Amino acid sequence: MKSFLVFGIVVGFLFIFVKKIQSKGDRDMVMQWIKEGAIVIDVRTKSEYAEGHFAGAKNIPVDVLPANLDLLKDKHAKIVVYCRSGARSERAKQILQTSGYSSVINAGGLGDMPQGN
Repeated sequence: MKSFLVFGIVVGFLFIFVKKIQSKGDRDMVMQWIKEGAIVIDVRTKSEYAEGHFAGAKNIPVDVLPANLDLLKDKHAKIVVYCRSGARSERAKQILQTSGYSSVINAGGLGDMPQGN
């Protein structure tokens, strides 16, 4: 039982460590894409967007994204999606990729977006 607990703790720490490394790389890529002119989409609700959003982000809530793909004309453009925690933006990323958009990254939540763009 004790070894199982120790194993669980070690696996937990490894998961957190890998996630931090992965997040750092993703944040660097998000920042680079934005500097290069990526389309930034806030997939939260209109009311969440109104409370605060990343400067220059388009608000296309994830639940209406499939019906509004015509707003994103270039399927090869770099697209950054974000929401509150990263779950809805992951769903949006999947919708976009399934619809043929080739360069999409989930930036996570609004708090994960680069500061002072």
